[in-house]
Amino acid sequence: MMERGPERNINQYLLQSSEDEIKRIALELHEGVAQTLFSIYTGIQLLETSTEDIKMKNYVREMAEVLERTIQEIRYLSVELHPPTLSTIGFFPALQSYLKLYTSTFGIVVEIEQAGEEIPLPVNHRIGLFRVCQEALANIAKYADSAKIKLQLNWEHHRVQILIQDFGIGFDVDAHIESHGLAAMAERMKLIGGDCIITSQLGKGTTIRLELGFASNVNGEGEKV
Repeated sequence: MMERGPERNINQYLLQSSEDEIKRIALELHEGVAQTLFSIYTGIQLLETSTEDIKMKNYVREMAEVLERTIQEIRYLSVELHPPTLSTIGFFPALQSYLKLYTSTFGIVVEIEQAGEEIPLPVNHRIGLFRVCQEALANIAKYADSAKIKLQLNWEHHRVQILIQDFGIGFDVDAHIESHGLAAMAERMKLIGGDCIITSQLGKGTTIRLELGFASNVNGEGEKV
């Protein structure tokens, strides 16, 4: 059943409102909470150097190490919520940057390739594609039991295609379409005019294909001209 115009507009508005709130929280984490904790961290370092008591020095050093890890985790979380590079240096570089974080967090190696020249997309398309990639990668980390992922972007004159392939245990797509975030991934792609096709074989892994068509004549923001 086709989604009616007013309903689709409402869904897009709700999605954009959600993204605006996510962006605000990510900025607050990075510029607010992380910076405040860093100030405390530098103060603890000063305490460590100013005390002569060995036990106290070791205790303060341990607290500083815990705080340093916490600051790093908060910065990672802020990037995961809203990568600042997504709106500045393009989709592919932002995805590369995120995959470094993904590999360091889950230990899953991601081989990423790009064919063709990246075409600037509207911000909502970039965010939509990025969120679906995030969800797909999160599902692989949770359920696939795969040590490696292949991710390929194919830029063509009228469309972009993203293939995400794992080599894990696979699953019954029909039985799990309403779980694992699969329906949400498909809905998010539909809202930006794209498709999400998922195929899987037990014991052989899963492939997620994202496709998004766009006008062949675009300006710097990927809009029709």
